[in-house]
Amino acid sequence: MTGRTTPGADGLPDLAGTLYLRPGAPVGHNLRSTRRALVGRLSAGQPASVLPGLLGSLFSLCGQSHRLCSLLALQAAAPGLLPPAPPPGRALQRETAAEHVRRIGLDWPRLLLPDESAAAALADLRNCPWLATRADAPTPWAEALDWLQARWLHMAPDTWLRLWRSDGADWLRAWSERHDGWLARLLHAARPADVALDLNAVPALRPHGPQGDPYALGRELAGHDTEPATLEWQGQPAHTGSWTRLRDAATSMPASAWALLGGRIAELVRLSLPDDPAQAGAGWLHWGARPLGPGQALAWVEMARGLLIHYVQLDGVADGESRVAACQVLAPTDWNFHPRGVAARALAHLPADNAHEPGPHVRLLMAALDPCVPFHLDDDAAAPTRAPAAMETDHA
Repeated sequence: MTGRTTPGADGLPDLAGTLYLRPGAPVGHNLRSTRRALVGRLSAGQPASVLPGLLGSLFSLCGQSHRLCSLLALQAAAPGLLPPAPPPGRALQRETAAEHVRRIGLDWPRLLLPDESAAAALADLRNCPWLATRADAPTPWAEALDWLQARWLHMAPDTWLRLWRSDGADWLRAWSERHDGWLARLLHAARPADVALDLNAVPALRPHGPQGDPYALGRELAGHDTEPATLEWQGQPAHTGSWTRLRDAATSMPASAWALLGGRIAELVRLSLPDDPAQAGAGWLHWGARPLGPGQALAWVEMARGLLIHYVQLDGVADGESRVAACQVLAPTDWNFHPRGVAARALAHLPADNAHEPGPHVRLLMAALDPCVPFHLDDDAAAPTRAPAAMETDHA
């Protein structure tokens, strides 16, 4: 497989790409990606006002997060260029919760417990308030909490979250052993394939935090397209996900892929609770932007897979003809599946997988780190483990 991009059905390059995995091979030789930094080439010369819509359509499933991040970047790069927009917290909450529901209800059964949980999970999704509520409707706190209790947790969601915050993976194990719903059974069945993660070996991606430096990252991005394989933060690859939220920076890092699954459920509960600044609801996820100089800015939003970062540089701001001179998108998949990142480090310690399809350890690792693209074993004959359905391939 080459790094050549292939056109999609609409004639645009395939921005999604593919991951190729080789369990048991050393770091640097066990993970390769065909993802490429093409956003800059597609957006260069476009009117600045069309950029949010362009990125939202290119990365369709997470389109709302990309639109929000792009708007934040443009507002910081050229204040007053676009009409004022409401704070993005509510829309970000809604999209992130819906994406958590989709990944738990669609990907986890297929990867972790095929043929036993998929039908029940799909039936639950048909009634999920996060998926059924109109975008302009009030946040369905009561409905979402009732749904979580009746369908997935079989107990009060706030109690589940409190016990998770107290005991972490120990609580997840106890809950999965005691309850009989499909989600508890899936987690119980997946636990023997757990994969150790050393999330302290590389930094958590927090350039927006009190110890971070968004200006340094912006300087790295200015003037050239940064390929995913060369991304660095503080001189190293970084990791990002629901476990690296700025609001939760004091919490110790989870030690395994299985524990990350519990963290995703916990964040879905947080997002379903009524608003509480820095604790729950629309107050949980962090977002922001920093101007880096005339017509330049860096913006970020905490989305389902981790921290999404947009860099933008504009020409013609002074004369009112603002156009995109440069634009880059740094997606969570690019960090977590860096050739020397957390996924590669975990793959190096797994047994070599000579089967046609990835084994349970690899499937659990991928469910936990959640790439937004298909993945294969590093064998041209291997079949993809995530079907490249039209709605699933063009997002970050």
